[in-house]
Amino acid sequence: MIKLRNGETIPLEMHKVKVVQKTYLLPVRERLEAITRASNNTFLLPTREVFLDMLTDSGTNAMSDRQVAASMMADDSYAGSETFYRLKDKLKSFFGTDYFLPAHQGRACENIISETFIKEGSIVPMNYHFTTTHAHIAKRGGEIAELLIDEGFEITSDNPFKGNMCLDKLRNLIKTDGHRIPYVRMEAGTNLIGGQPFSLANLREISAICKANNIMLVLDASLLSDNLYFIKMREAEAKSMSVHQIVLEIAKQCDIIYFSARKLGSARGGGICSNNLKLIDAMKELIPLYEGFLTYGGMSTREMEALVVGLDETLELDIISQGPMMIAHMAKELIKRGIPVITPPGGLGCHLDASEFVSHIPQNEYPAGALAAALYIISGVRGMERGTMSEARQPDGTETLSSMELLRLAVPRRMMTLSQIEYAVDRIHWLYDNRHLIEGLEFFEEPKIMRFFSGRLRPLTGWQDKLVEAFERDFGENSR
Repeated sequence: MIKLRNGETIPLEMHKVKVVQKTYLLPVRERLEAITRASNNTFLLPTREVFLDMLTDSGTNAMSDRQVAASMMADDSYAGSETFYRLKDKLKSFFGTDYFLPAHQGRACENIISETFIKEGSIVPMNYHFTTTHAHIAKRGGEIAELLIDEGFEITSDNPFKGNMCLDKLRNLIKTDGHRIPYVRMEAGTNLIGGQPFSLANLREISAICKANNIMLVLDASLLSDNLYFIKMREAEAKSMSVHQIVLEIAKQCDIIYFSARKLGSARGGGICSNNLKLIDAMKELIPLYEGFLTYGGMSTREMEALVVGLDETLELDIISQGPMMIAHMAKELIKRGIPVITPPGGLGCHLDASEFVSHIPQNEYPAGALAAALYIISGVRGMERGTMSEARQPDGTETLSSMELLRLAVPRRMMTLSQIEYAVDRIHWLYDNRHLIEGLEFFEEPKIMRFFSGRLRPLTGWQDKLVEAFERDFGENSR
């Protein structure tokens, strides 16, 4: 952050813009038509109808000039590619791990890990679940146990590490069901609770418990770069450590590390790393079955070369600070306007608390989904529902009500300008003042698995027309 003469602080972009891509800001009436065609699911909006895409940071981060240049060096050989060995060597130096299995993205790694280690009746303790993680484990007859610290569920907090796992909850679960636990999973930058990090101290303690009970520790490192930044800035011990020293200390605690390179390294693809050859051999034969040959695993070699450089850049504080600082600034500006957000600001994106923003909408009418649709209508900003819509129904058809109802506004790294963030803040502020106009949604096409990706919804009333009319009164007809 840079301090201005008036005492305010703003994030400073530590990069130059050299290539641009045109965006489109449709008039409000056209945005209403667009969200109607998309059946009120922001995933189904084509990007030509989106002004500011804050859906996700997955695969949407800007690559550096060095990454683009490196991608031209790729060796496209199907087997034995030199590019693969460059990536393998880079991951060895990055994590300190000897073995690497490539995959096309993070959920592919989850599929392989789950198929190898999960069986009927398994329980996987974790600080918090991710949607695809839960689905892969459930598909094999397993279940998850969320052991997040209690403060992790608090919307407003000053706890710097709300992604920590509760040690007592883990010990108690091992006492009662240890024989059913194939591994413990820790997620860096817990996605569904506001991008909240775990501390290095907490990971060490979890690792010690796992080792004492002969249980594997698996790390989802997809959002590791944000977690590294928070450890470096918030944890006393880490202030004197380099970013790479923190990475190596994290990796040392874990038996298996997997990641999506659509997040970590700002490239594409993913992979599984370990120092345990026995574990790698147990998973290795599934790579050619599901992903591709062992020296590309579903990744293009250009992606691999870009990732080699991206991992180097992940060790630079100026680079990993960009997303968290933009998010912190956005959260600060929203809080100044009285708008409820997750605090402290985490990584990945700024998270609006839909349960407070639209407190009049019950959870079975998908308040975070309704808020996402409303925000798109009045701004062209596309966010992602992270609430009850993102959960799966119980076997009897009843809703699984989410622990939190969040609208995630992702801030892809090196992608957005401060003026775009300020535009989003202004429109969110207007929407908050008119939040009484927002009402609920219902599914009319509901997939059984991960319904939030492709499910179709409709408004329960004509509230969206009323919202547009209010917007036009304040900003004028055909306003944007």
